[in-house]
Amino acid sequence: MSQIKIQVGQLWKKDGTGDIYLVTRLYSEALHTMAVLRKSGAEGEAQVRVRVEHGSKGQTMRGFSPAQEEESY
Repeated sequence: MSQIKIQVGQLWKKDGTGDIYLVTRLYSEALHTMAVLRKSGAEGEAQVRVRVEHGSKGQTMRGFSPAQEEESY
């Protein structure tokens, strides 16, 4: 099983609403990594900052799940 690594350009789905968000930026803030997300197709709306969490499956964001399953090549 592969580890999830969050990268700029990935699509993530917001749990509950199913809205798709694009990762536009990753940066370190004190002791945490933060991701900046923009709702897909809504360039004029405010961006969302989410803390990146590290776990046994790799990197995750609370309230979001990958929009696309990873493909094995």
